[in-house]
Amino acid sequence: MSPSSVSFTAGTPETVLPPLSPEVRVALEEATGRPVAERRAAIARVASNWPRCLDAWAGLAECAEDPVDQYAFARVGYHRGLDTLRAAGWRGSGYVRWSHPSNRGFLRCLEALRAAAEVIGESDEEERCAVFLRQLDPEWPPPGNVG
Repeated sequence: MSPSSVSFTAGTPETVLPPLSPEVRVALEEATGRPVAERRAAIARVASNWPRCLDAWAGLAECAEDPVDQYAFARVGYHRGLDTLRAAGWRGSGYVRWSHPSNRGFLRCLEALRAAAEVIGESDEEERCAVFLRQLDPEWPPPGNVG
C-alpha cells in the first residue's frame, strides 16, 4: 500500500493514513520528550505550527488535566482526523487499524474523546466512540497503553 491508501482487494476496505513528515515527526518527538511540566506547551506549539497533526491533538488531550480540555482537544483531533481519512480515500466505513503507526494519532484522539465523554457524563458519545473504535479496528483496544 502507498503511504496514504485504501485497499479494496480482500473484503472490508482498510485505510492507512500518510506518515508524519520528518520535520513534524522530529518536532513532535522533541515535544513529547520534554519534562512533564513543559510537555503540554511544547505539544501545543506543534499543533499550532502543524494543525493537521493528529498526534499533536491526541498528545494535548492526553496531557490535559481538565476533562473539558481533554474533550475539546480530542474533538478537534477527531474532526481533523475524519477530514484526513476522507482525503486518504476513506468513505465512512472500513478499517483504520492501530497496527499502522500512521493511524494511531486519529485512534488516540477517538479514544481520548471516549474517555473524556465518560468522565463528563456524556454516555451516548462515550458509547458511540467505543463502538466506532471497534468498527475501525476489530482488535481494539491494542495491547498496552494507547497514549
